[in-house]
Amino acid sequence: MDTTIIQMTGITKRFPGVLALDGVSFNLKKGEVHALLGENGAGKSTLMKVLSGVHIPDEGHIVYEGKNVTFNSPISALEKGIAIIHQEFNLFPELTVAENIFIGREFTGRNKWILDDQSQDTAAKALLDKLNLGIEPNTLVESLTVAQQQMVEIAKALSVNAKVLIMDEPTAALTESEIESLFEVTNMLKSQGVGIVYISHRLEELALIADRATVMRDGTFIGTVDYHTVRIDDLIAMMVGRDLGDIYPNRANEPSDEIVLEVNNLNRKGVIKDVSFKLKRGEILGFSGLMGAGRSEVARAIFGADPIDSGEIKLFGKPVKINNVHEAIELGVAYLTEDRKKDGLALGMSVKDNIMLSSFDDYSNAAGIIDELSSTNISQELKDKLRIKAPNLDQLAGNLSGGNQQKIIIAKWICKNTEILIFDEPTRGIDVGAKLEIYELINQLTKQGKSVIVISSELPEVLGMCDRILVMRNGTITGELQAEEASQENIMKYATLEG
Repeated sequence: MDTTIIQMTGITKRFPGVLALDGVSFNLKKGEVHALLGENGAGKSTLMKVLSGVHIPDEGHIVYEGKNVTFNSPISALEKGIAIIHQEFNLFPELTVAENIFIGREFTGRNKWILDDQSQDTAAKALLDKLNLGIEPNTLVESLTVAQQQMVEIAKALSVNAKVLIMDEPTAALTESEIESLFEVTNMLKSQGVGIVYISHRLEELALIADRATVMRDGTFIGTVDYHTVRIDDLIAMMVGRDLGDIYPNRANEPSDEIVLEVNNLNRKGVIKDVSFKLKRGEILGFSGLMGAGRSEVARAIFGADPIDSGEIKLFGKPVKINNVHEAIELGVAYLTEDRKKDGLALGMSVKDNIMLSSFDDYSNAAGIIDELSSTNISQELKDKLRIKAPNLDQLAGNLSGGNQQKIIIAKWICKNTEILIFDEPTRGIDVGAKLEIYELINQLTKQGKSVIVISSELPEVLGMCDRILVMRNGTITGELQAEEASQENIMKYATLEG
């Protein structure tokens, strides 16, 4: 029995000067999660915008439930049961959950000008209960967590009896427990016959939920595979168009014996307890552990972003007291935060200004006037060296992909000539090709004698990049592993140790 609900064939879409989709084919079955993979710019979002009625294809056709269809608008697609949950939610914070679920389709009484709030809340409550979401329909959306808002989006889709659900990077901002809850809901929808298109860069995570995967590259269809049998390396090779061999660069250089950072008995009440470790010159030191283990809190304490109650920090053999971020930077410490858009970048500023952000004083005269020629030259040099894909230095950082934004932050700290770089979730939310470039950049930094701390929730990333790994749980270091003895199993053993 054919369970295909969507068949897209030969889809081509042109924009001025750009062939966004070139004869792409894609199909979706009832009751499956079909991952849609590819680097940024591969055409994934454009293809889904065609399916959801945002774009009309120039060529090709769509068969939905056995019939040729044309969706002229998102409303026409939604009326047929095709719903999309964007990475940036389409919710009104000042409205209630029920009002958001039924916006544009409000419940009315006999007089259609009067809203029937009671019936609307009852219908919303039934949808929320179906998702095991313990919130009331009259709760304001602005008071919800990101995970709860995502569930409201799913409830909106269920309210129109969606048969096809498109999810764009649904776990990007979720904790581990929230991801588990999302997967439970996804499996429930699968069991009810809903076909789910799942766009994500998290390939290991997809193994827990995806049935098949279609890979796109440069606006073309590369192939569809069974996710249960395909190797991650093969998927990545399909995405980037080359045989990768090992994903992670060869760690040919050995760290020196020089200790550049020493932390002794660092404490902050309720957050970190008796944390001690050393970092060598040229070393990549990994921090692993479950969400809330205290990894980022240690980094923020070293960087002067959060105060400590007690403990000692030594930089290059000398005890230091770091009272704020500015002092840390001047002492040669850089911190690339896990939320680059909030803390790492000025999205409304240019590529050049972001690169120079921590170095304006170094390129200014006594009167505080910036040497435009020198600052432009160093910015252009770093843009070229790090292969930042932007038309020019004046391009706004907020307009670039996640991978290029991360490169700008790295360029900022290279420009400042910092000796110790702390990377917190360095590849979160960026595509596979950009990940490989970030890994290579980190490797190059250590070859130049810089020292790096990598905090990552992706175990393969920690295992593949680091010379040594510290594992944390409940604010303490529970284990230390050399690269050659580390495995996912023994990292998880230390990450879940009691006591």
